[in-house]
Amino acid sequence: MIRSATARTEFASAADPPADGIARPRMKILRIIARLNVGGPARHVVWLTRELQDAEFQTALIAGSVPDGEEDMGYFAEQNRVAPIYLKDMSRELSAKDITSIFKIYSIIRREKPDIIHTHTAKAGTVGRLAGWMYRWLTWRTLIGRPHHVRMVHTFHGHVFHSYYGNAKTRLFLIVEKVLARLATDKIIAISDQQLREINQDFGVGREKQFKVVPLGIDLEAFYSDAADRKSIRDEINASDDEIVVGFVGRLTEIKNIGHLLDVAAMYNNELSEYSKAPIKFVIVGDGHLRVELEAKARKLGITDNLTFLGNRNDTARVYQGLDIVALTSLNEGTPLSLIEAMASGRPVISTLVGGVVDLLGPVREDAGGYQIRERGIGIESRSVGDYLKGLDHLAENRKLRDDLAEAGRRFVREKYSKERLVDDIKQLYRELA
Repeated sequence: MIRSATARTEFASAADPPADGIARPRMKILRIIARLNVGGPARHVVWLTRELQDAEFQTALIAGSVPDGEEDMGYFAEQNRVAPIYLKDMSRELSAKDITSIFKIYSIIRREKPDIIHTHTAKAGTVGRLAGWMYRWLTWRTLIGRPHHVRMVHTFHGHVFHSYYGNAKTRLFLIVEKVLARLATDKIIAISDQQLREINQDFGVGREKQFKVVPLGIDLEAFYSDAADRKSIRDEINASDDEIVVGFVGRLTEIKNIGHLLDVAAMYNNELSEYSKAPIKFVIVGDGHLRVELEAKARKLGITDNLTFLGNRNDTARVYQGLDIVALTSLNEGTPLSLIEAMASGRPVISTLVGGVVDLLGPVREDAGGYQIRERGIGIESRSVGDYLKGLDHLAENRKLRDDLAEAGRRFVREKYSKERLVDDIKQLYRELA
């Protein structure tokens, strides 16, 4: 059942009895995310909400509304038997409705008295922690030195400190995060070492001892099989066996910089297609508010014969099996889910070196001038279309390199990014905080 904020909030009550037969109060977790749109954060919070319902923990999830132009992943919550408490007033953009969201969350917190409030993404991190701060301190108990005992945790899945907004707005968000880190946050979670360095050292948010690195965890099992139907995906885009299919998988939004990949495809068509040893076809998998604009750009560049928009797919694991290389051109990232899924599927990757991508691709094996061959993928430091194409063409032409990078990536992801590891890490963190 999907609930709205007007319904009474109830933490799930079903749980197995403790092994020793001794009843103990369960730890209440209130998890908050701005919206359940397509992407890694939505999956992350749903999995954690589902898994932290046992003899030790009980969890409720608050989510805002998904704006027009973005796909709603509420279905994913339903599939996992998670019933979020939806706040229609809370969404991505700043608005006067945020004040209403703060007081609605505050009301829920007062009623349910959670032990831990855990926020995810920037908007939810702001309104959720402000509501939590109000609950902690706006009580007569503060007068006798006993404010409400609640711990507050915030996860940065990415950050908005560059490449999202203009200078003035970015500075405002940075000030807000610094204040919240100091006054309303007990623990800050970064999802990669590189992200921790950026947020704490480069932008000065929080104190180093507040941070803990907890990598993403996803359900990898579906991506392990090599038996998926590779041919059917390639038939959809008219790709022959000897063509190298390069695919982007994700939301069609500004921060993904997909226009850059279209420029790469256009340069390939104009400069390399006639003599490259590896004939390349491009595919864009996903949807979003930029799709019409990107399709128009593809037509203008004259690459529609060599590039296909497949839209959103429910068979993502099968899609990866139809690709030879997975590409990312983002301006800013936390840890991109598409690269983790690609690696789990045994697909080599090429990406701009932003955020947690650096940790995913690993140390540099060779600097080839314009691109780097790293331990688990090809990294591009610049925003040069030519550099990206050089790295892509090298990867496309070298089958052994593709196989080596794919195998290294698959081993790494299996060790570091399982859903089970994520759940264990978060449980241990909550135990330490409590």
